[in-house]
Amino acid sequence: MTARLLLLLALVYATPPRAAAGASGDDVIRQVTDNGAPAARRPPSPGLLPEAKFAAFVRRHGKEYSGGAEEYARRLRVFAANLARAAAHQALDPGARHGVTPFSDLTPEEFQARLTGLQQQGTNNNMPAAARATAEELATLPASFDWRAKGAVTEVKMQGMCGSCWAFSTTGAVEGAHFVATGKLLNLSEQQLVDCDHTCDAVAKNECDSGCSGGLMTNAYTYLIRAGGLMEQAAYPYTGAQGTCRFDANKVAVRVTSFTAVPPDDEDQIRASLVRAGPLAVGLNAAFMQTYLGGVSCPLLCPRKLINHGVLLVGYGARGLAPLRLGYRPYWIIKNSWGKEWGEGGYYRLCRGARNRNVCGVDSMVSAVAVAL
Repeated sequence: MTARLLLLLALVYATPPRAAAGASGDDVIRQVTDNGAPAARRPPSPGLLPEAKFAAFVRRHGKEYSGGAEEYARRLRVFAANLARAAAHQALDPGARHGVTPFSDLTPEEFQARLTGLQQQGTNNNMPAAARATAEELATLPASFDWRAKGAVTEVKMQGMCGSCWAFSTTGAVEGAHFVATGKLLNLSEQQLVDCDHTCDAVAKNECDSGCSGGLMTNAYTYLIRAGGLMEQAAYPYTGAQGTCRFDANKVAVRVTSFTAVPPDDEDQIRASLVRAGPLAVGLNAAFMQTYLGGVSCPLLCPRKLINHGVLLVGYGARGLAPLRLGYRPYWIIKNSWGKEWGEGGYYRLCRGARNRNVCGVDSMVSAVAVAL
């Protein structure tokens, strides 16, 4: 264990390798992994200079820095540090692929402030509990399940540089519940929640929904019940910034009637609620997500209590490769709100199963919502 930790520290503080003479500076950004193979199993490659990689990153993602050369240089330093972080993440999470993402120019602090937003102390302890599935119901659950294939999930959305993940997790759950109830999929408004919802937790009074500064899905459910419902995206489009509330009760598309907490740390009950009720709002620790490119993520070290990101659980699979977890492992299918250029077309696969319960806290804060017909 000591040798492994020393290796990871070396990866974190290592200077990214310099390119051989004549290395191309085109828009091809070499990742930490190549075709999913760990670096130790691949032949050495010269790669690109960090400066060339960063220039390609800037062109690819259309980045512009208002601070001129000084800001460009600072972002280059952040980018180089994130290359080392991606290598460390790869060592800790070999079942996934880590490398350059659209957010590789953000420090970990900026990333958490701008692209997560779930209140860290939020729990579901004060919510009514969902009905537990019977042994017979659990025995008949399918080995794999995906609400996307059934038409219950809207396109991947983009929260932008706004800590509104909680709003996207909420709308995803409501969209799915409405589909289960009516057979119709509606694209609902996150901006209504960002602008209008200031609900605080019934017990933890300081945990309030606060637009781009964060919130909780359970608070949002309470707001929607009190407000009378949620408008469609077309009627109240997303701007990525908090503004004046423009809620119109005459344009409500879906009315929320109740919400429940799914039993925490109980994967079988979570799967049963997912199949029965539709996509579920969940919280997790996003520590490994800034550098995630694809594959089944199964980090060796990911604190379960540091939950900071709200996402949508849409399905699960029975067999995904996770080498350091001794071969193939089942996984959750998670819809994120960082656009389609991130992850697997905007999705994240996270390992589950008897040996990998509650990885990154994903089983700790799970909720389901019900809507009016």
